[in-house]
Amino acid sequence: MIPLFRFLSRLPLPWLHALGSLLGWLTWLASPTYRRHLQQNLVLALGEHEATRVRAQAIAEAGKTALELPAIWLQPLPVAAAHVVQVSGWELVEAARREGKGILFLTPHLGCFEITAQYYSQTAPITVLYRPPKQSWLQRMILEGRQRAQLKLAAADLSGVRALIKALKRGEAVGMLPDQAPKVGEGRWLDFFGRPAYTMTLAARLSETGARIFVVYAERLPKGAGYHFRIGEPAAPIEGDTVARAQCINREIERLIRECPGQYLWGYNRYKRPSGAEAPPDGKAQEVQRAAGDEATARVAPVHAEVSA
Repeated sequence: MIPLFRFLSRLPLPWLHALGSLLGWLTWLASPTYRRHLQQNLVLALGEHEATRVRAQAIAEAGKTALELPAIWLQPLPVAAAHVVQVSGWELVEAARREGKGILFLTPHLGCFEITAQYYSQTAPITVLYRPPKQSWLQRMILEGRQRAQLKLAAADLSGVRALIKALKRGEAVGMLPDQAPKVGEGRWLDFFGRPAYTMTLAARLSETGARIFVVYAERLPKGAGYHFRIGEPAAPIEGDTVARAQCINREIERLIRECPGQYLWGYNRYKRPSGAEAPPDGKAQEVQRAAGDEATARVAPVHAEVSA
């Protein structure tokens, strides 16, 4: 896989996105589990009519998510970051820096979520949470591609959480994917598009440090033209206790997804029940995916889940 990744990293972004669209459709056709998750999640969140309108784009965009990774990870940072051709909301970041505030970037599985930290690291330090993947080759690619001069990785354990808190207290930035399904003991069952989803509480705890919170994503532009990095403040305050804050964050993620529904990773099994976790509050326990094959088909590719913070 490593030679393939290196080969793909040399291809232009329009080619990678074209091949990614094909990969997305091949995955859709080959995997009944993936088709079921994608369709169920679309309908639940958007309703039948909107789900039908968005489905074809969602299938193609999910494939792009996988094949754009080599270009972002293995190209020199100036080359990778140059794929961001438009930025909205950067003045918010500059204001937070002038105040000496730590910055918490909340980035869902929407658009190109890998490019955001890479782009930001050109101008200032940023720390992202890191969970070692099961595949050794992918571990090597992540370490080679994600670690930049000012982009630091924090292990998904107690020491990593401490590193994130210290970074915020230093006035630096932290980035994470708050819609990542956590392990048992690391989350709570909270509403997400009208259905209980096991939701991480770490993002909510970090929001209690007084850091400035921004909800961000990098929208893919048509025909591989690059990305539009969109930075915004939460539409409603992130406040209350940890659980209330986590629910507020879920609402913000829903809002971002509705802005760009065709580029969300709908095939990701967001509603799975982690092994050992209590049943959802409605009593409808979700299937626990134990087989590696099912884990692979529940997403467009296993890469998506393994690299998520």
